[in-house]
Amino acid sequence: MAKTKEEHVHEVFESISENYDKMNGVISFQMHVGWRNDTMKHMAVKPGSKALDVCCGTADWTIALAHAVGENGEVKGLDFSQNMLKVGEQKVKPYPQIELIHGNAMELPFPDNTFDYVTIGFGLRNVPDYLQVLKEMNRVVKPGGMVVCLETSQSEIPGYRQLFRFYFKYIMPIFGKIFAKSYKEYSWLQESANDFPGMKKLAAMFQQAGLEKVTYKAYSGGAAAMHMGFKKIR
Repeated sequence: MAKTKEEHVHEVFESISENYDKMNGVISFQMHVGWRNDTMKHMAVKPGSKALDVCCGTADWTIALAHAVGENGEVKGLDFSQNMLKVGEQKVKPYPQIELIHGNAMELPFPDNTFDYVTIGFGLRNVPDYLQVLKEMNRVVKPGGMVVCLETSQSEIPGYRQLFRFYFKYIMPIFGKIFAKSYKEYSWLQESANDFPGMKKLAAMFQQAGLEKVTYKAYSGGAAAMHMGFKKIR
C-alpha cells in the first residue's frame, strides 16, 4: 500500500534528525541563517510576547524567538517527529521560556487566539494540506497577531529557476549521501520543494486562510521567500 505524504514525511524526518542541522548548513550554504535573521528583523518581536513555532524541527527558529521574547515571554515549538524534538530538547535546555510539544500542524493543540506570533520555517512544504495549516495558524494567533512563513520558493528569474531545480534534484541528494548517508531522504526533500507554490500563489493562500495585509520578500533570487500576514481584528 502506498504511503501517504504525512507518513512519508514522518519517516524521512525521523531518519535524518541527527544530521539535520549539519545538512541544513550544507544545503543552503548557511544562507538559511541570514534569511531567518532578516525575517526576524521584519517581525520586530516584542519582549514578553507569546510565540508558536510550527514544524519547529530541531528548534533553531524556536530559540531565535526565545531570544526575542526574552525571559518574560513564552515560546512553544511543535513538531510531529519525536527524533527531531529529541535533538531540539538538548538545544533548548538554557531557555526556560521554551516548551517543545509533539503534535500535528494540521490540528494545532491550542485554543483560538493564543499567540502574538506564529511561525513556520521550511516546514509548510512538507505538510499534506498547505491551506489547512495556514488556517490553523490563523486560528491560534490573536486578532492583530502575525503569521510568518519562511520557505523555499520558485524563482521567477529566467534560467535561475532551472539552475535551482538542477541543484535540488541532483546535487542536494549527493550532499545527503556524503554528509548524512541519506540519498533517498534528501532526494525526496527536493521533490517537496519543487511542488511548492510560488510566492504569489502562497500569498493568495495566506489571504484564503483569512489573513490580511499579506506581504512577501524573496531571498537569494527567489530560492526562498518570507510571507507575512496578520489576523483580522473583528
